[in-house]
Amino acid sequence: MTHFDAELAALQQRLVDLAGVAQTALDDAMKALVDRDLAAAARVAVAEDLLDRGEKEIDEQAVQLFTHAPLASQLRLLVVATKISHDLERIGDEATTIARRARELATEPPLKPFVDLPRMKELAQGMLRDALEAFVSGDMAKARGVIPRDLEVDLLNRQLHRELAGFMAESPATITRSLHLMTVSKALERIADHAKNIAEDTVYLHEATDIRHLPKPAR
Repeated sequence: MTHFDAELAALQQRLVDLAGVAQTALDDAMKALVDRDLAAAARVAVAEDLLDRGEKEIDEQAVQLFTHAPLASQLRLLVVATKISHDLERIGDEATTIARRARELATEPPLKPFVDLPRMKELAQGMLRDALEAFVSGDMAKARGVIPRDLEVDLLNRQLHRELAGFMAESPATITRSLHLMTVSKALERIADHAKNIAEDTVYLHEATDIRHLPKPAR
């Protein structure tokens, strides 16, 4: 293995490590929400800092490697690495948003049982896990399979927003709690979007095909 190949491998491993941080941050954010665990919320803030620094490090490393990448596939890897690190950093931001709302909700009586939000979290985290596994393994069927799953998260987000809007219309006392839960729902929907982005970029990396913004199939 050449020195350049070793640097590329180290860059990929750094991404995998950051992905683990992002996944743990999401776990902790939802634990803070569902279990009212403020220690978990505090861990999310630490993870966010790690993801912020990791994104900068990957960008700097990619810039240094760009001029030494002789192959198109190597150039694609460097481009995709910077994009995935950005998506992981944004996932950390969304986890932080959830943790902050969890702190606010911990002082209030529960508005409703937590069913929809944990379901959205599991869907979004499953998308993220499969997208990252596809990035590492080159499994394009798995990468492409992630993309349509975003629609289910979108649907759950819209359904929960309608339900919470109904609560607010019926009882003004629920407005603050409902708005916090709407924000959590939107954060989870955005995390699913970032997982979808990683899957699309993985297809671009391995197939040299840009599948972003393609027309949706007719129903």
